[in-house]
Amino acid sequence: MSFDVQRVREYRAANSASAIKHPLQRSLLAVLIAASVAQSAHAADAAAASEQTLTVDASASSTGQQDPRDYSVPVTRAGTKMALIARDIPQSVTIVSKQRMEDQQLQSLNDVLHNTMGITGVSSDMDRTSYYARGFEIDNYMVDGIPTTFASRWNLGDAQSDMALYERVEVVRGATGLLTGPGNPSAAINMVRKHADSKDFTGSVSATYGSWGKQRYVADLSTPLNSDGSVRGRLVAGYDDKNSFIERYGATKQFVYGVVDADLTDSTTLSVGYEFSQVNTDSTMWSGTPRWYTDGTQIHSRRGYNTAPEWAYNDKENKKVFVNLKQDFDNGWNITLNGTHNEMFLDSKQLYLDGYFDKTSGLGVSQYADYPVVGGTGYNTGKRKVDAVDAFASGPYELLGRQHELMVGVNYSRQQNKYYSAWANISADELGNYNNFNGDFPETDWGPRELTADSTTVRQKSVYLATRISLADPLHLILGARYTNWNRQTLTTGEELEKNNTTPYGGLIYDFAENWSAYASYTSVFQPQDYRDSSGAFLSPVIGKNYEVGVKSDWLNSRLTTTLSLFRTELDNVGEDTGQIIPGSQSTAYAAKDGVVSRGVEFEVNGALTDNWQMTFGGTTYLAQDRDGNAYNSQLPRTSFNLFTSYRLPMLDQLTLGGGVKWQTHTWQDVGAPEGNGTWHATQGSYALVDLFARYEVNKNLSLQANLNNLFDKEYDTWVGAYNVYGAPRNFSVSATYRF
Repeated sequence: MSFDVQRVREYRAANSASAIKHPLQRSLLAVLIAASVAQSAHAADAAAASEQTLTVDASASSTGQQDPRDYSVPVTRAGTKMALIARDIPQSVTIVSKQRMEDQQLQSLNDVLHNTMGITGVSSDMDRTSYYARGFEIDNYMVDGIPTTFASRWNLGDAQSDMALYERVEVVRGATGLLTGPGNPSAAINMVRKHADSKDFTGSVSATYGSWGKQRYVADLSTPLNSDGSVRGRLVAGYDDKNSFIERYGATKQFVYGVVDADLTDSTTLSVGYEFSQVNTDSTMWSGTPRWYTDGTQIHSRRGYNTAPEWAYNDKENKKVFVNLKQDFDNGWNITLNGTHNEMFLDSKQLYLDGYFDKTSGLGVSQYADYPVVGGTGYNTGKRKVDAVDAFASGPYELLGRQHELMVGVNYSRQQNKYYSAWANISADELGNYNNFNGDFPETDWGPRELTADSTTVRQKSVYLATRISLADPLHLILGARYTNWNRQTLTTGEELEKNNTTPYGGLIYDFAENWSAYASYTSVFQPQDYRDSSGAFLSPVIGKNYEVGVKSDWLNSRLTTTLSLFRTELDNVGEDTGQIIPGSQSTAYAAKDGVVSRGVEFEVNGALTDNWQMTFGGTTYLAQDRDGNAYNSQLPRTSFNLFTSYRLPMLDQLTLGGGVKWQTHTWQDVGAPEGNGTWHATQGSYALVDLFARYEVNKNLSLQANLNNLFDKEYDTWVGAYNVYGAPRNFSVSATYRF
């Protein structure tokens, strides 16, 4: 049953052409898509004889009426858990579709986030990348709407999740307390799994070869498991083996995913699945290469230089079991139940360097006063276990002669983080002459591993609801709230902290023209912190407010969407790195900052300009400061743009060509100078990365594709601090995919 109560809107093709020609002239985004107007109008005129209607299905949890070649996804539950089109969500939302991931060869969540508008990755080494939006770290990653929170220090491979297992990735920027409860006002990342949705035997196999010996093989198979196809199965399996531009480094990844979807009745669907992945890396660096000599001049290590010894490794393993039950009712209501059990393991032995070195003798000193250490080794193991269940119902109701929508749900999660560590410092004499260092350093005679101070058990119990009220035909109000009982127990000391928080949410959407809406939204921020101060005590939770206003439009039956948004976030108790070590540990001390404000503007154009032309183009510029006017997280670019487009040639429709560019402004950070003598200024200038791709469909089953990344071989640093972590040089991949 469709919900007219929300938005069953008629898209008249005859009006679509004029809508594109005239309203866009008034739009601030007109200059961004002017080149597409003529082609879009032609596509609209071709369909002028018939009316097109986008029907939002109250039971839909998937993509609605999506052309599989589109970059846009018309219907999503991102933002509010109510099935809406993007124009009806009063926040900035980006959805990365399966087709876009295929075109750009976005094979991991790392790849997706690096290419998503408004998101910046900061790589502390080759295997650990933290992501930021609007100046704050992203700490909520969800799979099918169930969040997992992790600390970047103990990255257990979340961002290395393989996209072969997922249908799309949904990104909601800003505070997302209604969806996740606690969390930074940055963004929430939701990966939507593939399901067994075919009643016929179908699938694909692909093989990829690329730079530095990369090999990748993936099979994706779907089949009915009974005669009428009411029970279906899907299996996705893959193997990835690659070296790197970094010498001696190698990585393998293997994964398998299986799901069974069963139609228990015409209105009841049960899904049960299992996911396994394993990522093993050898000779991987822990941090990067030192940036400065003791006289302040740059070391300028070559991009392929590796400080890791042969015995270093970093291995991660993930196991996930999940169940999903959906029940639809004739009155338009539906119930969704999600449950998951996840276990994630870490095993690593690594070496890091953290010092300044004499240009002549190669002997090092620390950046800290009275701390004669220039590096260290660590033997770290860990396990993160998550048990969670989420249940919600949504549907229409009538009040005062108008129809509205209600969503109500409950959530429970228990996440246990156990990390064990043994470590040793490296003195300047032990390291010797850094100028001759090539990673040849003996493995530490490890002592017993001890449970670390940030090993915790976190429990959350939540109740949440939201309603979309139709105030008038063009005016809708979304009101909601989430109540969370949050409890953290520190496993080393038994220390327990419990907080109760109610997160309100409000949004107003006004349809001021056939294809245009204006919106405003507000939500509060509540985020407990794992950071500790110089005494070793946890910092108080971050609290604050998040405001956003904007304009959205959609065209061609929501195949093309645009967003222009302005945001402001105000926070207190924000943890900031002091650059000092907590006595008796290897952890950095943090201090709480009040009055941190982030404010800025974002825009995005995404989807089909014509049947043959897809594009995503977006950018953000913002200012993040504390109350004293000091830049907050200055290592993040304040302005960035992302463009990627693909075009299928009408005269040779087997051939698709495309490419894109990512550009960001300069970044900087002040870090401690040698032996605590003031600070030094690390910088990375603005830069652009250009990518190209081409795909040729040999026949209806076989396609060949080539991708070229960093076309101009730009050298850039992904970590701006006391050391360098270089981004990948120019590289290529070629792939063949056979579909049946």
